[in-house]
Amino acid sequence: MKDHNLVTNPPQQHILVERRPARTREGGFADGLHNVWITLNNPAEMNAYTTEMIKEIILAIREASNDRAAVAVVITGAGTRAFCAGGNTREYAEHYAGAPAEYRQYMRLFNDMVTAVLQCDKPVICRVNGLRVGGGQEIGTACDFSIASDLAVFSQAGPKHGSAPDGGATDFLPLFVGIERSMASATLCESWSAHRFYWLGGLTQIVPVTKVNGGFVANPLVVTDRVLDEFGRLVIGEFKAGDARKRGQEVLKSAEIDLTLLDEAVEEMCTRLLYTMPDCLTKTIESIRKHKLEHWDRNRETNRAWLALNMMTEANAGFRAFHYGDRNQREVDFVRLRQRLAEGATWSEELVEEIAPWAARTAKGAAR
Repeated sequence: MKDHNLVTNPPQQHILVERRPARTREGGFADGLHNVWITLNNPAEMNAYTTEMIKEIILAIREASNDRAAVAVVITGAGTRAFCAGGNTREYAEHYAGAPAEYRQYMRLFNDMVTAVLQCDKPVICRVNGLRVGGGQEIGTACDFSIASDLAVFSQAGPKHGSAPDGGATDFLPLFVGIERSMASATLCESWSAHRFYWLGGLTQIVPVTKVNGGFVANPLVVTDRVLDEFGRLVIGEFKAGDARKRGQEVLKSAEIDLTLLDEAVEEMCTRLLYTMPDCLTKTIESIRKHKLEHWDRNRETNRAWLALNMMTEANAGFRAFHYGDRNQREVDFVRLRQRLAEGATWSEELVEEIAPWAARTAKGAAR
């Protein structure tokens, strides 16, 4: 048999790749068969992907796609806090801000990563072990299945931080949750709980990961019952507020986060896929993926060009503001920005100084 991989023994400095034995219905292992687990391994930065990590992910997915003994591919993140927080804002702020030609090349790699997921010859499962935000949400929605911790949160970040979610979210989200809910997520960048995203149709399965007194409990930060609020709206999966949220946070402080049930659910899905005809499974997956690919292939190149040019204006300010700020101050002064643009101001370092002075000062200091 021929080797059809692009690279022999591809690098794995920023990801982990494991071949875990495929489990049978009876609880044993299917000799000679396995599932390929690809783990984004940057927990210190919430598994945000860097340029080098993207390259490794592309090669790992291509290799898994060609792996004749692989049943399924599982993409996940290291640790219990995050699947992936999206692009690495440190890299964005320090290298790509103000460099549109560089960012255009970067977005070629990002697009190739999403395309690699959509063209993988194996079913791709996203194991959502924590927050899935921005580009992380886009990688996840490109996958065929998503099985999530019920502590996971899902959101976009673009318009809050100087970008647009054109790395897949604007193509895929409407297929999952409809136009209006996609519009709300993509523009307002507000978080959805795993319960809410599941209820909206964005997830295959959610499982509890919070262990209290030896037993699993549902996410204590969200309403998980089908109840109505004071306006008569269904609030399943809504985040609790006020004292109820504080009580939930206290529960989490003393609880253990245990991903055992998440792993079992992912393995169970892999087992269910094992008991199908492999070529018919691949063709069925490809046919359903066409609905995503129809939008993705039509838009990704023009989106890449716009995102690159945007690095001279709003992304230049927004990514720097996020990276150089602290947890209490990561957004530009939106009102002042709109006022200055309405007055005819043009983009410059002086404008950045006005709307995010901490980012401008830090960047100048770094340059010196």
